[in-house]
Amino acid sequence: FFCWVSGVWKHSKSEGHDDFGLLVSEPARKYAIVKELDAPVNLKEGTVVLQFETRLQNGLECGGAYIKYLQPQESGWKPKGFDNESPYSIMFGPDKCGATNKVHFIFRHKNPNTGKYVEHHLKFPPSVPSDKLSHVYTAILKDDNEVRILIDGEEKKKGNFLSSEDFEPSLIPSKTIPDPDDKKPEDWDERAKIPDPEAVKPEDWDEDAPLEIIDEEAEKPEGWLDDEPEEIDDPEATKPEDWDDEEDGLWEAPKIENPKCESAPGCGEWKRPTKRNPAYKGKWSAPYIDNPAYKGIWKPQEIPNPEYFELEKPDFEPIAAIGIEIWTMQDGILFDNVLIAKDDKIAESYRETTWKPKFNIEKEKQKAEEEAAAESDGIAGYQKKAFDLLYKIADIPFLSGQKDKIIEIIEKGEKQPNLTIGIIASVVIVFLTILFRLIFGGKKP
Repeated sequence: FFCWVSGVWKHSKSEGHDDFGLLVSEPARKYAIVKELDAPVNLKEGTVVLQFETRLQNGLECGGAYIKYLQPQESGWKPKGFDNESPYSIMFGPDKCGATNKVHFIFRHKNPNTGKYVEHHLKFPPSVPSDKLSHVYTAILKDDNEVRILIDGEEKKKGNFLSSEDFEPSLIPSKTIPDPDDKKPEDWDERAKIPDPEAVKPEDWDEDAPLEIIDEEAEKPEGWLDDEPEEIDDPEATKPEDWDDEEDGLWEAPKIENPKCESAPGCGEWKRPTKRNPAYKGKWSAPYIDNPAYKGIWKPQEIPNPEYFELEKPDFEPIAAIGIEIWTMQDGILFDNVLIAKDDKIAESYRETTWKPKFNIEKEKQKAEEEAAAESDGIAGYQKKAFDLLYKIADIPFLSGQKDKIIEIIEKGEKQPNLTIGIIASVVIVFLTILFRLIFGGKKP
């Protein structure tokens, strides 16, 4: 193993298990670690299965948890210099940040004509599970060019390496491309319609006519209250006792809607409404006609694509090492049980014997925590209802003499919810004591 860092890897237990994994221990760091294989894995023949487990113990808001399956070192990388530029054959695994939420599957393929490597991304990949449980990611590369992506053993995506509908860009380039040297002629007219050059503005076309005019035929509704204002001073408002005219200015009562206007069609000065001007035509412009010089939308001519090639199956580079090279804002990401196999039954067996028991334990624990949280929320809801009821009791008229003390008791209870039962009992005792006193009388105050 070789580790390059700003973040520190740890060999750590998964939460709630005795099983160890490779742990991202600090947030907001870059991490890199690589393991060379004893012998390169050939991807060109037969089935190859790539599988590993991750657990996002603190969730994943922004960062990657994927694995890079690296090409042999002859391609231009060294273990001590392993970084994001180190050439890989396949990159696979979860990545989430902002609008990105996907389980990547990317393969690099060498164009036989140009010698350049191109990254081909699986279109519409599955999204990353949003919980904090262990999940197992599986990519099955079949000999018939099919690739299947599984999460926790369930197929989430299937594609074909040669299909342009499944990978972007397509592995097989298009046969032709637009000629980069072809230029649009200067006299090429792309306008399908043009203003009629022979059209003339009609003599009666008034461009200055307003959009709306006053409706001279409108009549004031019967019952309109001309002398009543729409708003009046609030008759119930009183000047505050601490109002100082010299410091605060002349006090004015706040305005309210005039109640007399509610039953009338309107109040105040009546004005004729406006209506659309039948003479309005707006700015004149010539009508459009078919362009006699129209030649269509110009496109450069197609020429043979120098990058075009044909093949029956991808010419994959072998996998010589496994590397994790990520940047993440979260700690607590745990990698475990990285597997490369030639049989998907082997991968299935590992899921059943290594991943599933852990997952079931974590799921049961999560369920218990959710039930406890729901119970806590239920208690909190009960407490809120109880305090709401106590406030209503404090407003009962015959308790007005004790209202301040009751409110003080309730407020103390809200700050210490564990005292809810005692607070309820205290208020009920006060309530019953005063009620009995009212009914049966008493000498003591």
